[in-house]
Order: sequence, then structure tokens, then C-alpha cells
Amino acid sequence: MRVLVDFDLCESNAICMQIAPDIFEVRDDDFLYILNDTPGDERRVVLEESVQRCPKQAISLQE
Repeated sequence: MRVLVDFDLCESNAICMQIAPDIFEVRDDDFLYILNDTPGDERRVVLEESVQRCPKQAISLQE
């Protein structure tokens, strides 16, 4: 599984970071960073929640 972010859509509102801080990080420059773009299947549930709760639908998962 691979985590993808459409950075043109992303508003860096940090909702995903609150859900999965080991995967996403919004830094002091107000940009979102992917800390681990190929997490294991044990992170699937929180990543699916991140996808669903992103207000701009900028996050997706690729198998």
C-alpha cells in the first residue's frame, strides 16, 4: 500500500496528522509531509480514516 497526497488540493489542515502522526506531519512552514509513504497493512484502518476525513479529499491509497 502506498500513501498519495495531491498537494495541489491539500490545505495542510493537519486532520490527517491528528489521526496518523507517524505517517503525516504539518511542519512550521505549513506544508504537509508524508513521513512514511509505504506503511504496513497494520496502519490501513487509520489511513482509511485519514482518507475519509480529509476535507479536500487530497489523500488516497494505492495498492
